[in-house]
Amino acid sequence: MQHNIFATMRSLNMMEGCKGTQIYAFNPSGKTTTNGYGGGGGVGEKFLQHLHERVNSVRSKSNRNYQALQPKDNVKSVALAEALASYGLPQTDFIEPQIESYLKSVNFVETLADVYRRMEGCSQFEISGMYLEQYAIFKALSDPKLFRKCLKSGREHAVDVHSKVVLSAWLRFDRREDELIGVSAMDCCGRSIECPRSSLVPGYNPESATDPCTCHQRPIQDEDTEVFVGDEECSTSISHGDEEGDYDMSFCIGEEEIRCRRFNMASLSRPFEAMLYDGFMESRREKINFSQNGISAKGMKAAEMFSRTKSVESFDPDTVLELLSLANKFCCNEMKFACDAYLASLVFDMDSAMLLIEYGLEETAYVLVAACLQVLLRELPNSMHSPNVSRLFCSSEGKDRLASAGHASFLLYYFLTRTAMEEDMKSNTTVMLLERLGEFSSAGWQKQLAFHQLGCVMLERKEYKDAQKWFEAAVEAGHVYSLAGIARAKYKRGHMYKAYKLMNSLISDCTPSGWMYQERSLYCHGKEKTMDLSTATELDPTLSYPYKYRAMSMVEENRTEAAISEINKIIGFKVSPDCLELRAWFLIALEDYEGALRDVRALLTLDPQYVMFHGKLQGDKLVELLRHTVQQRNQADCWMQLYDRWSSVDDIGSLGVVHHMLANDPGKSLLLFRQSLLLLRLNSHRAAMRCLREARNQATSEHERLVYEGWILYDTGYREEAISKAEESISIQRSFEAFFLKAYVLSETNSESESSLYVIQLLEEALRCPSDGLRKGQALSNLASIYVDVNKLDNAIDCYMNALTIKHTRAHQGLARVYHLKNQRKAAYDEMTKLIEKASYNASAYEKRSEYCDREMAKNDLRMATKLDPLRTYPYRYKAAVLMDDHKESEAISELTKVIAFKPDLHLLHLRAAFHDSMGEPTSTIRDCEAALCLDSSHADTLELYSKARQRSNEQQST
Repeated sequence: MQHNIFATMRSLNMMEGCKGTQIYAFNPSGKTTTNGYGGGGGVGEKFLQHLHERVNSVRSKSNRNYQALQPKDNVKSVALAEALASYGLPQTDFIEPQIESYLKSVNFVETLADVYRRMEGCSQFEISGMYLEQYAIFKALSDPKLFRKCLKSGREHAVDVHSKVVLSAWLRFDRREDELIGVSAMDCCGRSIECPRSSLVPGYNPESATDPCTCHQRPIQDEDTEVFVGDEECSTSISHGDEEGDYDMSFCIGEEEIRCRRFNMASLSRPFEAMLYDGFMESRREKINFSQNGISAKGMKAAEMFSRTKSVESFDPDTVLELLSLANKFCCNEMKFACDAYLASLVFDMDSAMLLIEYGLEETAYVLVAACLQVLLRELPNSMHSPNVSRLFCSSEGKDRLASAGHASFLLYYFLTRTAMEEDMKSNTTVMLLERLGEFSSAGWQKQLAFHQLGCVMLERKEYKDAQKWFEAAVEAGHVYSLAGIARAKYKRGHMYKAYKLMNSLISDCTPSGWMYQERSLYCHGKEKTMDLSTATELDPTLSYPYKYRAMSMVEENRTEAAISEINKIIGFKVSPDCLELRAWFLIALEDYEGALRDVRALLTLDPQYVMFHGKLQGDKLVELLRHTVQQRNQADCWMQLYDRWSSVDDIGSLGVVHHMLANDPGKSLLLFRQSLLLLRLNSHRAAMRCLREARNQATSEHERLVYEGWILYDTGYREEAISKAEESISIQRSFEAFFLKAYVLSETNSESESSLYVIQLLEEALRCPSDGLRKGQALSNLASIYVDVNKLDNAIDCYMNALTIKHTRAHQGLARVYHLKNQRKAAYDEMTKLIEKASYNASAYEKRSEYCDREMAKNDLRMATKLDPLRTYPYRYKAAVLMDDHKESEAISELTKVIAFKPDLHLLHLRAAFHDSMGEPTSTIRDCEAALCLDSSHADTLELYSKARQRSNEQQST
């Protein structure tokens, strides 16, 4: 019976005498709703029909003999309903899509092409800033590898210390090293690009930025080098060949007289030279009273010594601080630089940074402030919890002080706002940092970003008037997408028709996009809303809101199974906590508590802090409620269940099982590692990295910890360092995972036959080590793939067969490839059919099977692959290529344009550029090449096509 649990929830609420506010939790307006999911009408009344039937049935059985006669399922259902009754039912108001907080272009390809053109022509002093702009644009693509590539390139090409410090800290934050136990913020990771010491060295040196860091190497010391220590060397004693008679003047401070050489002191700065030689009274005096200049006798002795040695290394920090102040007063640039560098070398943690940054800001000591700033940034987000740090970055006064020292910039505040928005988008700190970001915005894209983000934050804070103001400022700066923010703010302020008109105008004026129709759908009803949502999905099938809304509408019509099918469409290729929560709701309605528990566990793996039911119930509490309604399993049962889920390629089901296993054994790093692998398959990179870091922290042995650190390095782009970690782990203890890591990274890095043979040896070593069947199946499949690369097909077949024996279902795909290479197309096709029959997720299987059949069957398979996963690009490329073969050039271009609109993929852009080139359209060819090269500037085929197209374009212009 559908909706039983929701009916019971409603009935229990009313039977317990809930009135007033409790009833309004289901229908806040007190009126019948037709487009919501929780009012007095619609599905709400249908739930009420079950009120007396459901509850009275259960209660009457209980009255006769509650324990003996009532089915256990009824007891569990009522208990669950009682627990969930106060949380209300799903409502469409709660699933409104957010206004995205990044730059969103209405013509993304043109934007990419423009950025590439400007990057090609900019100077070395501008290139780092161009990579930052590229980073801001790429945020719309949700590809962490692209983001990290931009940050790394920006750091490589940075010229000034400030930019190096900020970008190095940003790269470290991107990897979240603050979450690794035992890792200090100022630890050197072994790479110059992130080394805290290298960041303090100015200059343009992109070639050395990726070199291994040398900061741990001991400096070569000359045996004859004299080391100055203590106050003894601050006296006027003879040193460095100076004779007592060389001193020809004195500075008097109080009762003390500091003997000096006039020439040496005059060489410190132009003011000292003028005082001692240019006609002032002091130039004719042997003794000069210096008591009123704020320096102690000890400090003056140090200044005299610096005039001879040009070094401050022998002085204590307090003395160097005095020298820094003196250097500022008398413009002693050389001495200031030496003091600045020395004090910067003393900064190594938060305490020293907070102590010395005040001196640095007061004396505008550029390097010292940079060193302190570096610690504060590398300690993010925790450092922002300090009131002093927050005040420094957030206040106008702090911003001005940083600017005076040369350390306030758009780059700095862009980094700070990213971290603040991730931690708490609605906080006052976030607002103040965004205001500072706006003050440092100069370029058009910077203003667009700062103002649009302020609008998004104000919208979240429900300060709709301010949100509209900032969105309007962003539109004025040229950000068209902010019109959606204006429309949303108007809608929230009660101007629904104005919001509709605004979006209607946008659709008329621009090339329509899916998000435009999605936004307009919020401001209309009935068939018009349904049509807008259908158009939104047609233009951009990756938008989740249309699926969610349609699913909830189906539930209102008592079509819960259809609702689950609808939400499954988006979950099949784009897993997110909100969609899993909605499906869990529907499964509870069907009393499928096992499925609901699976989804809740999976979404908690994606986001452990997720709060269910409109932000009212912690996810782990719902797990406890659901757990008592299903069969309890021990760890052995869970392992069996995991094998079944894994073999059926059910990644969400596998996530649910692993989450259950971790609840039984929370410190199991191997299970956390397994979680990370599943999350990577689901393209949940951020959650995967979190699990990897947790696995590393929970590791009980050094060799295991090194493996997880290696995977973290590999996933963040440091392949050589990952191999080094694997080798270090193997040197401690030979293990499956260490050999597998090394083999995997090498196979991705080098495809030469000699390297392939070495990878084979490594995988064979891995298979000799203990491990579970799930991992050995993966290793066998990888080994077979390498055998194929070196043309050992029979060996590959053996490996794939062995993998299938231990239920590694994905091996069917590899086996099909081998049969195809052996010209056994029917066997290859059959092998992929077996995978389709076994796998829960099979878009890739349909796509691959299309390669082993005739054109018509291939079209059907690719159509199915696109239906299951519209993000897969091969079906679109194949269809476009077929159209080109049939001389339907316009249709081929249109096919690619349709998908590029929501997935601007490198290969799609290259293919469209090639089509334009074949049609003799150099302008369009050049544009698509530039957009593709913006995504990957080293793509050889695109570079070649780009060069030819530009040459032809120049020839046409010259004729």
